[in-house]
Amino acid sequence: MTYQDKEGKIMQKKSNVYQLSVIGLMAAVICILGPLSIPIGLVPISLQNLAIYFALYVLGMKRGTISYVIYLAIGFVGIPVFAGFTGGASKLLGPTGGYLIGFIFMALIAGYFIDKFFDKWYLCFLGMALGTVVCYAFGTTWLAYQANMTFKAALAAGVIPFIPGDLIKILIATILGPKIREQLISANLFSA
Repeated sequence: MTYQDKEGKIMQKKSNVYQLSVIGLMAAVICILGPLSIPIGLVPISLQNLAIYFALYVLGMKRGTISYVIYLAIGFVGIPVFAGFTGGASKLLGPTGGYLIGFIFMALIAGYFIDKFFDKWYLCFLGMALGTVVCYAFGTTWLAYQANMTFKAALAAGVIPFIPGDLIKILIATILGPKIREQLISANLFSA
C-alpha cells in the first residue's frame, strides 16, 4: 500500500502482517535475552530491560510496549522466559513480580522519550533512566510487601546493586539503539 507524505513523496506503508511480525520478533528477542541472568539475591541481574530498550528503538513506544506485554503473557502461562529460565503466574505474584509489571511503565515512559526526542540522545537517556526509576518504585514496593521487609531493605536488595549495571545498559541502548534503527530504515525494514 502506498501513500503520499506531506512533501508529496510516495511512501510505502508497511502492512499489518509486517507490523505484527516485527512485534513478535522483538517479543522473541526479549524472550531470548530475558532469561539470561546472574542471581545475586532475591532480584537477579538480567538483560530484560536492555531488550526492552532495543524494542522501543525498533518499534516505538506503542508497539515496543506491546512486544513486552506479549513476553509477559508468554512467561505468565508458564514458558520459562523470565530471569533464570523461570515462568508462571507465581513469578509475577512473587517478590520480583513488581519489577516485571514495572517494566510496562518503564517501556511507556522510555518509549515516549525515544519517540518524541529520537535525535537528542541525552533526552532518550533521560527517558530510559526515568522509566527505570518508575520500574524500581513498582518493584521495590512489591518486593517489600512480598518479602515482608522494610522499603529501605527492599531498596538495598532490589535497586542499589543494579544502578551501575542499569546505567550501562541505558548507555548501550543510547549508543546502539539509533544505529540499529538507522540500519533498519536503510534496509527499508522500519516503519514507525
